[in-house]
Amino acid sequence: MDTQSLQAFLAVADSGSFSRAAEQLHLTQPAVSKRIAVLEGQIDARLFDRIGRRVALTEAGRLLLPRARRILVMVDDSRRALGNLSGDVAGRLTLATSHHLGLHRLPSLLEDYTHRHRRVRLDLHFLDSEQAYQGVLDGELEIAAATLSPTPEPQLTTVPVWIDRLCFVCARHHPLARRRQLGLQELCAHDAVLPGPMTFTRRLVESRFAAAGLELPVAISTNYLETLKMMTGIGLGWSLLPESMLGEELQELDVDHPPIQRPLGYLVHRNRTLSNAARAMLEMFDAARTAEAQAWSPGSSAPASEA
Repeated sequence: MDTQSLQAFLAVADSGSFSRAAEQLHLTQPAVSKRIAVLEGQIDARLFDRIGRRVALTEAGRLLLPRARRILVMVDDSRRALGNLSGDVAGRLTLATSHHLGLHRLPSLLEDYTHRHRRVRLDLHFLDSEQAYQGVLDGELEIAAATLSPTPEPQLTTVPVWIDRLCFVCARHHPLARRRQLGLQELCAHDAVLPGPMTFTRRLVESRFAAAGLELPVAISTNYLETLKMMTGIGLGWSLLPESMLGEELQELDVDHPPIQRPLGYLVHRNRTLSNAARAMLEMFDAARTAEAQAWSPGSSAPASEA
């Protein structure tokens, strides 16, 4: 088996299409089909059933899929380990970030990194945190910066860097805006606009309401916090948003409940050999973590942009 054929196999399996796989690999569709045919010839088994435009893995394909991922990760690890011997910080770094982190936490860090390490080609992906986790697990990403899962993943090393305080908010003309101290039960009498049900943030919020024996009255959900802010600002419901996103169009609610905080940080696979470029990035994340801890230490005030 050659790695190019395995890459083509994974691209077709993940996209469910030979044409989309060809676009991802910057190849023609016949070239992708040829690589798959070569692989099928080597293992003497069909990997895909082609029914009309639909492509589905055969039993042999399903058996090969996790092994193909492991093989390519091992090959990449070997290349990185050999490349690291020179000590150079160079080459390609595949980094994923959630949209919120990419907008509100990472710009200055990434600017500093690219100025320090000009020979690194940053391959940046904007993904939901849950997708970023899966990308690191599958070996497609070296590092991800995301909202950290409330449930530990044994194969991953996760390091909190920042803490987001989530604030209960509504539009200034919303009925709740005129109320003084509220309980969670009173919030449940009004529509909420919140992140999607499969997100780490939604699970965190749901757990707090479930502990009080309450069910969230979610009317609208989306994974984009900027969209949630807009919908809250025009009065479609109350929401929970990071403190750094509060603006004049929003009214923070006085809710009788302990602060809800979500950890933001980075994650890497425990069994992956990191490139020198990735190690340099982790050093910068760790420096940001130290600065954040010092900013919130007793006797220190929060940074103005987060207050």
